Amino acid sequence: MDVKIPKATARRLPLYYRCLVGLQSEGVERVSSTELSQALQIDSASIRRDFSYFGALGKRGYGYDVPKLLSFFKQLLNQDQLENVALVGVGNMGRALLNYNFKRTNNIRISCAFDVDETITNRIVSGIPIYEIGDLEKQIQDQEISIAILAVPAAVAQKTAEKLYEAGIRGIMNFTPTRLQLPAEVKLQNVDLATELQTLIYFLNN
Repeated sequence: MDVKIPKATARRLPLYYRCLVGLQSEGVERVSSTELSQALQIDSASIRRDFSYFGALGKRGYGYDVPKLLSFFKQLLNQDQLENVALVGVGNMGRALLNYNFKRTNNIRISCAFDVDETITNRIVSGIPIYEIGDLEKQIQDQEISIAILAVPAAVAQKTAEKLYEAGIRGIMNFTPTRLQLPAEVKLQNVDLATELQTLIYFLNN
């Protein structure tokens, strides 16, 4: 399905899927936008607008059929297709990500990691092999990986991101504070925990 949707809507799609999985496990057959709103803390108008991008997913006065809606989002988000992800940088943040390894999802896993520290490379940590950075291109191509998580020191973030692009990576989740400069075909998702916490503190104090 090729549907152009706003970035804010795209960010909410996995939340809808996870909520529907929970509802189905509880035996819920039908749900309204109001009930989804209460469960997700997203206003019901936004939910209806998000769903409207994909056609008539529900019926007025009836709501949404949970099994059908779950099946739709499962297909939309490719939940049946396993996506292997590379992790670059196995410091404190990298190790936390290795331990987490997206256990709450069925279709995403870190399949390999890379680092420059010879004391941790050529080992298996949390079930994931850690390779030397020199093996990056070969492993990414052999495993047909297109997405990477970047958790290296800021000083080498840009250079490492360029290596990832040259190796064939087209999506990067960036855990460094560096704002990467890459070709437009590379999709970037910046995760700055310090900024998010500062924003939260601002809202708490205001």
